[in-house]
Amino acid sequence: MVIAYNAQTVLLTGASSGIGRSFAIALAARGADLVLVARRADRLESLATELRDRHGVTVHTFPFDLSAPSAGADLRDAAAQRGIRVTSLINNAGFGSFGPFTDADPEHLAREVAVDVSAPVQLTAAFLPQILAAGGGFVINVASMAAYAPSPRMAVYGAAKAFVLSFTEALWAELCGTGVTVFALSPGATSTEFNQVVGTDDATAGARMRTPEAVVATALDHLDRRDPSPSVIDGRGNRLSANAVRLLTRRATVSLMRRITDPSRRDRERARAAK
Repeated sequence: MVIAYNAQTVLLTGASSGIGRSFAIALAARGADLVLVARRADRLESLATELRDRHGVTVHTFPFDLSAPSAGADLRDAAAQRGIRVTSLINNAGFGSFGPFTDADPEHLAREVAVDVSAPVQLTAAFLPQILAAGGGFVINVASMAAYAPSPRMAVYGAAKAFVLSFTEALWAELCGTGVTVFALSPGATSTEFNQVVGTDDATAGARMRTPEAVVATALDHLDRRDPSPSVIDGRGNRLSANAVRLLTRRATVSLMRRITDPSRRDRERARAAK
């Protein structure tokens, strides 16, 4: 169904940079009001002011840590206190880690699971009743190309995104016929702060970067289709890769991914290029 953007109030997590910021700009340009959620209050307020001035939309900001155990209910209650009725939701916030699992900090991994897995579930559960009541809205959960194959050295991130993909596709099936559009968006390597947060460019294995604007354009083009499928992959090369993986055995797939994510492979490539 056609989305009436000027009738939407979209709650968007991870809104202060990267794909989230690009979503905010694109949706405001289409006339949607926004509820922006991220940890960095200064960036949120700067973006909100820019969008209000440029597009005349209403923008609310909530500096919020989505790793909190009751993040969904807390954010729902905070929005209700301001009289905000959310009609659509984009669960975009997330982060990864890179390195051998045995070297990882358990507390960091717990926070990664909380933000990447628990928060999308909590927020969807918290806001879906009012989204369904409003009708004509959408839920977009940002997964990743990492959802399509196990990711050695990023074991938790890949598993988290596989969860998001499976959860969202199941939700798509449950909500067919309700008037609410649901799908998962899977970007590949994208020019964001992801590698900076992870702490190494090895996290994207030297892949060619897409822009956040291109990723958002893929999502909104999919959203504007007559009958969107339960998931969409950004970028032709990424779509081809995901389809190719389906032809391999699980053993072959994870062995291939082990080679791709091996930092020494990139060191050898750089050494050869320097000769």
